[in-house]
Order: sequence, then C-alpha cells, then structure tokens
Amino acid sequence: MAVHAPIQSAPLPAAAAGLMHAAKVTLREAAWETDPAQRFATAHLAALRAAAAVLAARARVDGRSRRRPSSAWSLLGSVAPELVEWAAFFAAGATKRAAAQAGLPDAATQREADDLVRDVETFLAVVERSVGLAA
Repeated sequence: MAVHAPIQSAPLPAAAAGLMHAAKVTLREAAWETDPAQRFATAHLAALRAAAAVLAARARVDGRSRRRPSSAWSLLGSVAPELVEWAAFFAAGATKRAAAQAGLPDAATQREADDLVRDVETFLAVVERSVGLAA
C-alpha cells in the first residue's frame, strides 16, 4: 500500500490528535492481549480510531447533505483517497471484528490477530504522515 507525503497543511484539530493518541493506546492494548479474538478486535478498533482521526482532520460537514450514514471506511476513501486501499482492507475485516466482539472464540486465529496488529502499526504510521504528525 502506498505511502504518501503529508496532505495536511493546517494545524491538526485537537479532536484528530486525541483520536490518534487513542489509536496508539488501543494498539498497545492489542499487543498485550492474549486472546486472539480480542487481540484482533482491539487492533481493528485502533485502526478505526486512526481512520476517525483522518476524518476529524479532513472531513467538511455540509449541512445541506442528507445522505445515509456511511461507515468510517467508506468515508475514509472519499476524504483521503491515498488511504482507499487501507480502507478496503479494514472494511473487509469488520465482520471478523464484530464476531470477535460478540465473543465468538474462533473469530480470529493467533496468526490473524498478530498479522493485524502489525498491519495496524503500519497503518498508524501512514496516517500520521498523511495528517502531518510524523516528520
């Protein structure tokens, strides 16, 4: 997945910075989680919080629009086109995350959970560059 230069030129809104901080904390929690299903769900939540940070940094609300609510992943692709592949990747894992959060013990294997933790770590670094947090 491509890594692009920062797009954000204005100071990062406090809400976006707070969401990025929450994403990092959540990813650390996922790294310590021993149950694979919960590890997967927690890592996916960290990615969702990072996506929310991008939306908070870039989305512009149009009061005239009355569209149906969209998922964060579909909104991410429209607000940050350079992250569209990541959005599709995480959208594909949303059902597995829901199963894990529902307590289904076989929702994710150890390998799937470990792979997702690594993928989310990469995604957070890409998001930081995208919103101008990383040097």
